[in-house]
Amino acid sequence: MLAQRTLKSLTKAVGVGLHSGQRVELTLRPAAPNTGIVFRRVDLPEPVEIPVNAASVTDTRMATTISKDGVKVLTIEHLMSACAGLGLDNLYVDITAEEVPILDGSAASFVYLLQSAGIELQNQPKRFIRVKKPVEVREGEGRNLKWARLDPFNGYKLGFEIEFDHPAVNATGQRVEFDFSSGQYAREIARARTFGFTRDLEMMRSRGLALGGGLDNAIVMDDVKVLNSEGLRYQDEFVKHKMLDAIGDLYAVGKPMLAAYSAFRSGHALNNQLLRALLEQPDAWEEVSFASEREAPKGFAQLAPAW
Repeated sequence: MLAQRTLKSLTKAVGVGLHSGQRVELTLRPAAPNTGIVFRRVDLPEPVEIPVNAASVTDTRMATTISKDGVKVLTIEHLMSACAGLGLDNLYVDITAEEVPILDGSAASFVYLLQSAGIELQNQPKRFIRVKKPVEVREGEGRNLKWARLDPFNGYKLGFEIEFDHPAVNATGQRVEFDFSSGQYAREIARARTFGFTRDLEMMRSRGLALGGGLDNAIVMDDVKVLNSEGLRYQDEFVKHKMLDAIGDLYAVGKPMLAAYSAFRSGHALNNQLLRALLEQPDAWEEVSFASEREAPKGFAQLAPAW
């Protein structure tokens, strides 16, 4: 059978939250089959567990936030993207503050942490959500149009297009496509960093956001250029980071998808709306597993290669 995956051992990291600026310790631990990915706020008098699913996403302004009974965890999307990229099904994430550390602003540090702990196959079949008919959500019109869509596909591939009207962004690739069957998530997507504009920074900080952001964990631009001395990691790093976010946002559905995702100017909010629209239509999806690895779509049986 195509089996579920967890970690072989625990691994830890320390960093700061992108928006809160708070120091936070993160411990990633193995979890039993069918647990899913569960965040645990261990800084509280009684630890609170928040399982990741589409309904637990309660805020999508600037980042993806999950909550339960008033307790929340912010900015989960980069870690979730790394879990999706490595095919991890079950994981406990112990966290000592309300925001996941930003580390280097990409998913690469999380990929490294997870791979250093080792990936272990489990004795239960991996369960997928297979999309059976198209589902689409749209917002705005004309120059303000945004949309995201899922179509049936025997595998998992994504296409994303951005439009920022900024000289530094316009000089790079605006559209990217990625197929999970390539096994190249860590190399092609994970290193893309979050980005922001100096003109927005003062406004964000006045609202208590981006307090932990800087040139060491984000691409920062003024009105015309990238300010990071090392430049970009990919020629199309901006759109690749939006795809990285989308992979993490979609993994909040709780299981890997068999679908083709396409989007134009989508973000955390629209991605979550797409998941909810899918789940609200029982005839649009089904849960499947594979009795043998040969039956599964190409690329899902192999463990992701190291860097």
